[in-house]
Amino acid sequence: MNSARYCALITLDKEGNPGVRTMEPFPPENDFTVWFGTSPKSRKVSQIKNNPNVTLYYVDSDESGYVAMHGIAQIVNDESEKEKRWKEEWGAYSQNKSDNYILIKASPTWIEIISYSRGIVGNATTWDPPVIMFNSK
Repeated sequence: MNSARYCALITLDKEGNPGVRTMEPFPPENDFTVWFGTSPKSRKVSQIKNNPNVTLYYVDSDESGYVAMHGIAQIVNDESEKEKRWKEEWGAYSQNKSDNYILIKASPTWIEIISYSRGIVGNATTWDPPVIMFNSK
């Protein structure tokens, strides 16, 4: 997951339809938790508040595979966390980071991975990818 600069963040709307957008995540933490910065008024924030189930989809930089992280997201409005994760280039979009900037924290429940260049391949019959399960937090 470290080789990709961007990923797709997939959320569900009130009708259960997926919403997909390209995001620039922070690098995953040691437990594979992934953070994002966004506007508190964005659709993704209201969708996560309604249904916290999300999927993050990363394509390997050499396009030889992917990682799909399925997990639970939460909205974090803690000032110290926000300050720790603020990127100066965001100042052009958000003059008031106290009110116009919020964090999304995505914690994995399971991850599936395919990486042909690393010899990680799916089941030859079903094409099911290898899966890593995480303990619920």
